[in-house]
Amino acid sequence: MTAAAPAVQRELRIAARALARHGLAHAYGHCSVRLDDDSFLVCAARPMGLIAPGEPGTVVPVAGALPAGVLGEVRLHQQIYRRHAHVRAVTRTMPPSLMALGTARRTPRTRHGMGAYFGAGAALWDDPQLVRDDELAAAAIDAMGGANAIVMRGNGVLVASDSLAKAVVLTWYLEDAARIELAVLAAGLQDESVVFDAAERERRATDAGGIFERMWEYLSAGDPEINFQETRA
Repeated sequence: MTAAAPAVQRELRIAARALARHGLAHAYGHCSVRLDDDSFLVCAARPMGLIAPGEPGTVVPVAGALPAGVLGEVRLHQQIYRRHAHVRAVTRTMPPSLMALGTARRTPRTRHGMGAYFGAGAALWDDPQLVRDDELAAAAIDAMGGANAIVMRGNGVLVASDSLAKAVVLTWYLEDAARIELAVLAAGLQDESVVFDAAERERRATDAGGIFERMWEYLSAGDPEINFQETRA
């Protein structure tokens, strides 16, 4: 398998700590980045906010048994990378608003700009159990279909993207969409609240103007291994 370069290891640690710092993960959760067609790097198997500078992740095969010490639900990452060649990074987190909506078998509707990046909406996996075998992992990713996120009832969310920074940003965006959804429901405004149509979603879901770069800078700010002069070079 391909060895992970130090810069890739470092970016993965920064991503993991950013997810924890902003309340998107606690003791549970993990993130990964593809190395090549056959392997990916997953963060250390411990609370992401506690991953230390320099602490390495583990290289995992896209097909085959998980290496010793790798968390069971990393099978979900394997199945995404196996099925979707365009996916370069995956986050598996427990954001509180998405967790609340998921218990009601709901995913956020596109009511504000950040929700537009999920098209018609995230998919739903209607099973609260941990996904610790290959059959369940394959079924969950099949249920994800062409979506870039799947909310897992009572069990958090999975987000996939074409870069690690973007996967972290999209995780934050989807949680913000869930926050808006809960606020609308709590206020009894679900009938008055406007949901974007397809044309509005497509127009709003832009990556121009440094949209993702600015949010990545915000989410990773304060990390002990970040160097914004380096990232802007």
